[in-house]
Amino acid sequence: MERPLDYLNNLAQNDWLIGYNSHQFNQIAQELYLELTQISACGIPPKIILAEREPLRFLASFIAACAANCPVFLCNPDWGIQEWQQVFDLVQPDIILGELLHTPTLLLPHSPLPTPHSPLIMISTGGSSGQIKFAIHTWETLIASVQGFTEYFQIKQVNSFCILPLYHVSGLMQFIRSFTTGGKLAIQPFKAVESNQILNFKKSEFFISLVPTQLQRLLQNPELTEWLSQFNIVLLGGAPAWNELLEKARFHRIRLAPTYGMTETASQIATLKPDDFLGGKISSGQILPHAKVTIRNQQGEILNSNQIGNITIHAQSLALGYYPITRKNQHTFQVDDLGFLDDQGHLNIVGRNSEKIITGGENIYPAEIESAILATQMVADICVIGIPDKHWGQALTAIYIPKQSDTSALKIQTQLKDKLSKFKIPKYWIPQQNLPRNSQGKINRQQLQQIATEFLQNPIR
Repeated sequence: MERPLDYLNNLAQNDWLIGYNSHQFNQIAQELYLELTQISACGIPPKIILAEREPLRFLASFIAACAANCPVFLCNPDWGIQEWQQVFDLVQPDIILGELLHTPTLLLPHSPLPTPHSPLIMISTGGSSGQIKFAIHTWETLIASVQGFTEYFQIKQVNSFCILPLYHVSGLMQFIRSFTTGGKLAIQPFKAVESNQILNFKKSEFFISLVPTQLQRLLQNPELTEWLSQFNIVLLGGAPAWNELLEKARFHRIRLAPTYGMTETASQIATLKPDDFLGGKISSGQILPHAKVTIRNQQGEILNSNQIGNITIHAQSLALGYYPITRKNQHTFQVDDLGFLDDQGHLNIVGRNSEKIITGGENIYPAEIESAILATQMVADICVIGIPDKHWGQALTAIYIPKQSDTSALKIQTQLKDKLSKFKIPKYWIPQQNLPRNSQGKINRQQLQQIATEFLQNPIR
């Protein structure tokens, strides 16, 4: 397997970055690589926090750290003081690359990790829940994901247009796919795309990755809808998409490819191909070649097709654990999600086990209710949670953004009567101006619990 430095040398003369200077990328990476190897020559490779805000410096620093075999922790430069304190306590870095402390910053040496066969790449996850964790990846796990991707889509070179954060697995893997396959990579902030300041490239040869909230905003603009329809494939992941959004994308002939994956799997392990999506299929698609999925009951027994159970993933792209602890069985990972494999082998996600709400003895998954509420076209965003209730155990609570200021909860409930069972219609309705979502579109449920508790304790409402 080629190492990060091999890819860097192979691409030295290629103009593969769109919107940035490829030669500058190569120069920064080479210079930092030499600095890091000199530091490593004095002992064990240093632990690096990477919090670069500028994309070219972030990617060049990442490759340099990997090439020098340094453990690197990918961090969000916009984290707050409390989050950074978590990270420093956990990581105890030797070097910080980024604007955090006037880069590059060399700190007092701690106790770095033993040098592994492959550089350890720590990708942050769990920030939306308030507790940041780092999934431990290696160059091999990331390349396994790339190989599954290229084999599944039957392509040799991957051209990507990246508008997602590079410190997140969804952005990082777009870079890794292009960098290791000799493809082209265009990088631009989503805000620039929304304001029509878009880079010029042949969209029919490119992949683009979006989260559902980004897709929703693009489809509200006719010009951007037309622009999006020109892409070869539009990968959609990061959070569940609602049926109304998928139908709108299908109506506009967007070559959408809904995906299922996570930080721990180095991005997607299942994807619905665009032709299947446009043909009316609704699922997360087939499992990519580098992975295998089994559906199991609570006793661990494998279930048959169309039976709902716990999703277990087997893949070469799996994270080794969460820093600093590695898992014993590194090729099998049972996730929190519930789903089933249909007769065609397509993965269908039902909901998250931890988000299951039990009210009056009935098991309810928020995704179904949220989808029904969005279908009324009366709300711009919605999240359904369960709050403690003496009588019901948990009471269904809808926290939503009304599209019109005069949209009442009663109007929405009336629309739902023919679509949902009575016990699935939320008991409490809490209007908000916005919902706490992170840059990948994932909701902060802990924060919503606080909002609901405060709202319901307030006698004036």
